[in-house]
Amino acid sequence: MKGRVSVLTLLGVSLVTSAGGALAAGCTLAKLTELPVTMTGLRPVVSAKINGTDATFIADSGAFYSLITPNAAAQLGLRVQPLSYELTLYGTGGSSRAMYTAVKRFTLANISLSNAEFAVGGSDVGAGTVGLIGQNILRAGDVEYDLANGTIKLWRPKDCGKSELAYWAGDKPYSVIDIEWASFASPHTKGVAYVNGAKITVMFDTGAAQSVLKLRAAERAGITPDSNGVVQAGYSHGLGRRGVQTWVAPFSSFKIGDEEVRNTRLRFGDISLDTADMLIGADFFLSHRVYVASSQRKLYFTYNGGPVFNLNAVPLSVQHADEPGTATAGTNTPQGPGASGDTTAGGGGAPSADGTPAAATPTDAADFSRRGTAFAARHDYEHAIADLTRACELGPNEPQYFYQRGMARLGNRQPFQAMTDFDQALKLKPDDVPSLIARSELRLEGRDVSSAAADLDAADRAVPKDADVRLGLAGLYARSGRFESAITQYDLWLPAHYEDSRRIEAFIGRCRARALLGQDLPKALSDCNDAVRLNPKAPRALDSRGLVRLRMGDFDKSIADYDAALTVAPRFAWSLYGRGLDEVRKGMSSKGQADMAAATALQPAIANEARHFGLNP
Repeated sequence: MKGRVSVLTLLGVSLVTSAGGALAAGCTLAKLTELPVTMTGLRPVVSAKINGTDATFIADSGAFYSLITPNAAAQLGLRVQPLSYELTLYGTGGSSRAMYTAVKRFTLANISLSNAEFAVGGSDVGAGTVGLIGQNILRAGDVEYDLANGTIKLWRPKDCGKSELAYWAGDKPYSVIDIEWASFASPHTKGVAYVNGAKITVMFDTGAAQSVLKLRAAERAGITPDSNGVVQAGYSHGLGRRGVQTWVAPFSSFKIGDEEVRNTRLRFGDISLDTADMLIGADFFLSHRVYVASSQRKLYFTYNGGPVFNLNAVPLSVQHADEPGTATAGTNTPQGPGASGDTTAGGGGAPSADGTPAAATPTDAADFSRRGTAFAARHDYEHAIADLTRACELGPNEPQYFYQRGMARLGNRQPFQAMTDFDQALKLKPDDVPSLIARSELRLEGRDVSSAAADLDAADRAVPKDADVRLGLAGLYARSGRFESAITQYDLWLPAHYEDSRRIEAFIGRCRARALLGQDLPKALSDCNDAVRLNPKAPRALDSRGLVRLRMGDFDKSIADYDAALTVAPRFAWSLYGRGLDEVRKGMSSKGQADMAAATALQPAIANEARHFGLNP
């Protein structure tokens, strides 16, 4: 980039207030700015404007610099230029070479900046966002992350010296740890923690939805993928081009500062992380209030209560791992730590009698919305629905609030009430894409395929040609049996997302759609070959290629693919059934019938589904 964004110019000091709470005499905190945060799942999202166009970013403390993705830059009409030097972006999925763009008018938190420079690179970052707000902005001063209450505040301390800066804690317990010296070249917030007694370096990364431990660090703590109680947890996708296999395992202890989480479960994987052993993600930030005092090289935090690590493990068998771990809080208080298994929380975010964080009471619809989405991200649906209901009452013409409440109600297993909310959101805004997609999924669950397809068609018309959401639309079209439409979505998505780690999903989906239709089989085989090259052990890629080769009459190679898929996922019904069809057609009738019977035991309707696509013994 030609030069660094001047964060002080961006943030200014026009907004100056004194922080309340217990600060040492003479120590004051001047608030530089406050960023309202809406949780989209486990993604902390902030709103901005790019040349007058509304845009949202993920607030990512793990990003060294603010970033716009190539696809978003193209949609926003931004001129992307090469750098005069090589700059590589690193993420959990590998690396990506960066370019840059200058935004003529960039607005964040009602403060505008001219010719703001952003790195451009990587894959889409999700949550409907265009990129990341990184450390070049978040390190303008000390930074306080209060995601449970929907805010990130930037502070400038004055005359604080070694004063304790957990100003909200009062006489409640809090923890403090030393953090490494940060610079422009190495701006990340890093400190020390212990897993099963093994010392590790952790990096605090709000851009990581879930905390994750490196495979080698897990091994030092005595845990491997083959250890007792370990389950596969699917693939993690980050900035790089590859997805990373992850697992969830029981750990006896995670200790950071004066806080210890006992008998918890942690995610681990072979992530690309050179300077730390673990990413402390948004799940930790939601369960804590965190103050990063770069001015002191300290980090203060208090515990909000509830599970510390949000684990929704989705192994190949589509199981879900529950998170049992709660914390024993810090000792920087006269009370001392709680007993083992207690949930002794810090102040300023500790649940009150009704379980809500002790913070300033929301005063408008936006405040209730932000706090409600934070509750939903922590799976506290009762309080999420209460807050979002208040948001709907105060802002009855805002479709987003009804969509958010609908998603919370879905999480709370209230599909009929959720459908009412999505209907209302779409009454207010007929082309609201998130609501159209959510309603289509509900309709598919209820087997109302024609209405679901109508919602998908409306979403298809509403989004740009190269929109990231088309990958999700493709999968939903496939679920509704409209494979031609699914292929069209993949055709639009793939050329615009050439560095995305989810390309393997698109190759598999397009290959399988063509295989089930029995059309363009050479193209289908090429897609599956691309998927297998990206991950030679991906069972869905091997299974889909087996189906293509079954259609093409190449039974031996088809059986080899199914064998490989079943080695990784032995209960994959379609691989068993497909291999049985191959075997019957090769004259191995008894073996084929045994495989098809095993598949039917796992998935009773599989024979009827196969016949629907002309796949008969």
